[in-house]
Amino acid sequence: MLRWSATVLALLILGGAGAGYFYYEHLNGNLKKEDLTLGDKKMADHKANAAGQTPLNILLIGSDARDSKKNQKLGGAKDTFGAPPLADVQMLVHLSADRSNMSVISMPRDTLLEIPKCTDPKSGRVYPASGGLEMTNQTLGRGGPGCTVATWYELTGITIDHFMMIDFAGVVSMADAIGGVPVCVKDNVYSHTSDGKGSGLKLEKGTTKIKGKQALQWLRTRYGFEDGTDLGRTRAQHMYMNSMVRELRKGTKLTDPGKLMDLAEAATDALTVDKGLKTVKKLYDLAEELQKAPTDRITMTTMPNVYGTGVNRERVLPKPGDADQLFQMVRDDIPLDGKASKRKAAPAAKEPTAPVAEIPVTVRNGTRTDTQYPVRGRASAVKKLLTDKGFASTTIDSQNAQAAARTEVLFPSVDMEGNAQAVAKALGIPLTSVKRSTDVTGITLTVGADWREDGDYVVPAKKEKTPESARALNGKDEGACMDIQPGFGW
Repeated sequence: MLRWSATVLALLILGGAGAGYFYYEHLNGNLKKEDLTLGDKKMADHKANAAGQTPLNILLIGSDARDSKKNQKLGGAKDTFGAPPLADVQMLVHLSADRSNMSVISMPRDTLLEIPKCTDPKSGRVYPASGGLEMTNQTLGRGGPGCTVATWYELTGITIDHFMMIDFAGVVSMADAIGGVPVCVKDNVYSHTSDGKGSGLKLEKGTTKIKGKQALQWLRTRYGFEDGTDLGRTRAQHMYMNSMVRELRKGTKLTDPGKLMDLAEAATDALTVDKGLKTVKKLYDLAEELQKAPTDRITMTTMPNVYGTGVNRERVLPKPGDADQLFQMVRDDIPLDGKASKRKAAPAAKEPTAPVAEIPVTVRNGTRTDTQYPVRGRASAVKKLLTDKGFASTTIDSQNAQAAARTEVLFPSVDMEGNAQAVAKALGIPLTSVKRSTDVTGITLTVGADWREDGDYVVPAKKEKTPESARALNGKDEGACMDIQPGFGW
């Protein structure tokens, strides 16, 4: 769509350079821009693959804001008018370093996790860390999409390069501009309950081409799909996204300048983006990168999850093992479709600049998880391991310990990298876990949840198969069809 928008500009420039320039600036003005992240933690740099290429990660956010007449009309629920927006759709798009494949991970809106401290750059308001489990969709109301990005990074360790956010009205306008997307249901469906809940989607059994408000209804349907939970809704969103990509790649050509301008207006007016995507030119360049991945190498997944207990029995938590396996595959740029791609080159080994006895090391206990308390004494135990290996200048930082899924050795400046690698080598920690970070002032070893047991560090086995619990769906699968929840037929 963005490439077609560029065609509009070309036509206008041919007709008159001044008109083209002013229209380009108009489209740039349509785009709403916000900070990429509102968290305190600086995201790590990407590691290049063997060919020197780096991956690209974009967080797609669907906002349920009822902040305009259009959104209020489409969203209903009058009691929520003016309320803080919720990030009800969250999809991380990972474009591989070699651009051969694309992986998508959806996080259900009902996911419970810890939200980090976020600072609203507009008001200056500081939202403290949640200190407990909260629903992930609440992140958007804590300063904006940058807090959703910060929360994803905190949970997954995946560096996010950009975000793109769309609201109800944006979905409708872009769906109309596309001209319709075919979707399939296995039986007649009507998403409506006796007490007025449901999206209102009404479709006959089989395949229907939907657009506009009906497309929004499809993307919002919960009651009527599968088991009536957010998990079924996520599955339906994956089917829609894959189908949309297939439609856009069928070779359809828009030659009517009026239609192209409508498309350009819809695309730019519908989006809120990070400041790194502040112009149509940057969006066009991003589109050029994304379209390099063929349809049959696009894999849609849902974060593996388990239901909570007690008051949280209708919420979900990241599934131990499977969720981090999926996150690790994306961090390591491993395709989720099981096919090969170029991998990261091993980090270059560097010599330490001082004897190990003179290398200061700070150890933190980050073994706490969303469902487990931190293991008492882990920082002291690892400090002893280091001391036994000759690191005599090791101390414990119990004030700044934060939950960490993975054990990492952080260093603040390039001149300390060799010393940080020496710490990792002494404990058997892979060099890929040695990272530069401005969050620390010296070499800092964070003992993560992957090292909760006493003894030597054991490098987690790299698993290169997408967990079945992620419900992978390939972009070329034209036979995908939604199961209908009993009681919602007609």
